[in-house]
Amino acid sequence: MTAPSRSVAFGTPDGVAEGDWFKGHAELHAHGVHRFSGRGIAGTEKTGADSIVLSGGYVDDRDEGDVIIYTGEGGRDRDSGRMVADQSLGERGNAALVVSQAMGHPVRVIEGLGVTRGKRRRATKGYRYRGLFRVADHWLTVGQEGFGICQFQLLKIEPGQLVTPQPVDPLAGAETPFEEQARRYISQDRLVRDSAVVRAVKKMYDNTCQICRARLIVSLEGAAYSEAAHIQAVGKPHLGQDRIENVLCLCPNCHALFDRGALQLTDELDVIDGITGRFRAALAQAKGHNLGVEFARKHRERWATRLP
Repeated sequence: MTAPSRSVAFGTPDGVAEGDWFKGHAELHAHGVHRFSGRGIAGTEKTGADSIVLSGGYVDDRDEGDVIIYTGEGGRDRDSGRMVADQSLGERGNAALVVSQAMGHPVRVIEGLGVTRGKRRRATKGYRYRGLFRVADHWLTVGQEGFGICQFQLLKIEPGQLVTPQPVDPLAGAETPFEEQARRYISQDRLVRDSAVVRAVKKMYDNTCQICRARLIVSLEGAAYSEAAHIQAVGKPHLGQDRIENVLCLCPNCHALFDRGALQLTDELDVIDGITGRFRAALAQAKGHNLGVEFARKHRERWATRLP
């Protein structure tokens, strides 16, 4: 029997205290702790998110007590339990967490206990209420399973701490519409692609891929197209630098493979298969393009715990 729906309500419900234990989703719903049975995020892009459940469903989650890195929803095949597609900020729950960040809404955090590791992860020992957290930050990245994910930094709200609205777009007001947030990411991506460093690397290789040597002609006049790949990814949470030593000139195919760890660089700057570890190609290097080994190591470390 499906529990009746509840309206969004922020904060700790009356009669509930941090550390309380609940047998299952029915009890969580009955006490107003988590409104959406079967979903990790309770909320919508209109209301914001008022609660989440930590169930160990994503390998990129990190739980450090008062600081949680939480992976959003979407992209997972329910039958196999594996990621099969990229996540998007347009997913209802992900958009809801962005709105809670912008509006300063507190989010109830519930932890699943005794979570099984099969295709369907289940909390076999019930759920514990961890208290109120705030959404301090969020970003888009590529997860350990090779697909794009949305991640959120959640910080514990201490007793008496005031949580204020936090604009997610510094050029807009506190109530930034979700559409403006999406445009922000697009603008950032274009700025990276068009930076002086990126233009210099593309010119250095005449838009020829350093891995497969493809040069894609896209006009009658012979203009070619290539993409810049940062070895250590820029932006959160990787914080790579937009420096010539950290940028490759690649074709779109090799760029996609590199960004998702399917192609990697050794310390000798050979290209290897990120899945099998086998040699794939010698990386072309133009005179004056001195790539940083430290960036190649950071890229490999990012995929070191990839699941088979």
